Amino acid sequence: MLRPITLSLAVALAAAAPVLGQQSAPATAATTEPRETIEGTLSQDRTVIAVPAFATPQVETVAGLRTDSLGRQIADVIAADLERSGLYAPIGPGSLRAISMSEVTAPRFADWRARNAENLVHGFVRASGTGGLIVGCYLYDTALGSELVRQGYEIQPGDWRRAAHKCADAIYARLSGEAPFFDSRVAYIAESGPKGNRIKRLAIMDSDGGNHRFITNGQALAISPRFSPDYKKIVYVSYLNNRVRVFIYDIDNGTQKLVTESGNATFAPRWSPDGRQILFSMAVGGNTDIYRVSAEGGTPVRLTTAPGIDVGGSFSPDGKKIVFESDRSGSQQLYVMNVDGSDQRRISFGGGRYATPEWSPRGDLIAFTRLGGGEFRIGVMTPSGGNIRMLTNSWQDEAPTWSPNGRVIQFFRTTPGREGKSSLWQVDLTGVNLRRLPTPQDGSDPSWGPILP
Repeated sequence: MLRPITLSLAVALAAAAPVLGQQSAPATAATTEPRETIEGTLSQDRTVIAVPAFATPQVETVAGLRTDSLGRQIADVIAADLERSGLYAPIGPGSLRAISMSEVTAPRFADWRARNAENLVHGFVRASGTGGLIVGCYLYDTALGSELVRQGYEIQPGDWRRAAHKCADAIYARLSGEAPFFDSRVAYIAESGPKGNRIKRLAIMDSDGGNHRFITNGQALAISPRFSPDYKKIVYVSYLNNRVRVFIYDIDNGTQKLVTESGNATFAPRWSPDGRQILFSMAVGGNTDIYRVSAEGGTPVRLTTAPGIDVGGSFSPDGKKIVFESDRSGSQQLYVMNVDGSDQRRISFGGGRYATPEWSPRGDLIAFTRLGGGEFRIGVMTPSGGNIRMLTNSWQDEAPTWSPNGRVIQFFRTTPGREGKSSLWQVDLTGVNLRRLPTPQDGSDPSWGPILP
């Protein structure tokens, strides 16, 4: 649980407690922090932001977590989020002095200007007195000496990373003017075992790889996960005992519901924007077409009838259009149709083949995999097929999925060879902020969900 609070009250309560000056107590790790692999060249014009460890009025232990250690770890997560955006160059918290509670709302701006910090993040963490924690977060403009953001949250101890992501989201939104994306989650397929007999499990984690957990146990092959628009469910395909079934998994209560089952190969389920319909692809008699079925189950409606392989529908954000791939012209290309299957028209031309299209949540772009020259690369185009830009250049990158704000794309990369490994990566629309996401096993087929409420 994470509940926004009025921060002025929280500060008053915190200020009444004894002030902790220099936080010299050794940090006790609450969790193992994810580690990223970074490639590409980041912008040289990134904004420098100082993020010292969050202060605490007194060292308290809540659910086994020390408030002083959490102050350092929350600052670590915020700094990592901002650095991950590619727009900012955070300094701290390890290289910075700890701040006192009195400094949280009265920064020493001259000190930070001397370190060339254009912005400054201050905050505090304290016990709530009811078994939870209160986290406060402030963003300052060091040149003007003014406050830009003030956020406060009452959280359960296990949600401390969410408080850090919410703080980073508020900073990102204020400074960039863009919608945030840090407090979100990723579903994906965790892979293990030999290449010819892979165990594929449904898994979920924070957008930075933290709080990882497996959803399925590997007894049945799981593929093609996708978050529901309300973030409460995941649709995916299960191959238990060679029965092909589309399930909806409820994240809150851990139950799942059967949507459709077939003796035919079924794959690529996708939600409609209102969460009421699900697209999927099914191969019948040598022909693969796209179908639509109610999320409550029922009789599927066939949307495509052209000879060939029609796969991978993705709704436009307004729910009026669907983009999909088809080889009806002789090679894989991208097509757009109305939601009822009418007015099907090709939008990809030029060299190579095109696959796995995903409509941006902004509606302005379609991400895709382009196959050509022995390589799979990730790119974007407008919904009419124009302004194609390739964002990655590796041997095999595929299956793009968008961040909630439509500015970053995740995908999976496979290395060559019989023992080739798959891993999750992300790149922003500049194509230079390329990072590998940490996962405990190999990973494929990511699905980036919306911002958590």
